[in-house]
Amino acid sequence: MAVRISSKAEKELDGMADDLRLLFVKHLRKMQSMPPRRHMKHGIPHHVEEVTKQARIIYQTQNQDIYIIHCFKNHKEYERWYKSYK
Repeated sequence: MAVRISSKAEKELDGMADDLRLLFVKHLRKMQSMPPRRHMKHGIPHHVEEVTKQARIIYQTQNQDIYIIHCFKNHKEYERWYKSYK
């Protein structure tokens, strides 16, 4: 599987501290070999993967590719985005 990162997610990764960014990169490599399948609730057309208790990766799968949409470094950012769908 190939992991493709959107320009928005790249900007979010660039704005993170080095130690948190490293956790995200390790998690993306893990997703490439063992893709998770936790779908979001309430009909939201994305999947979510927890990096830490606060940090989240939002992604979609299509064919054999994983498309990273967002990389949230804290729950507040994730919650704001999540509520925009309700």
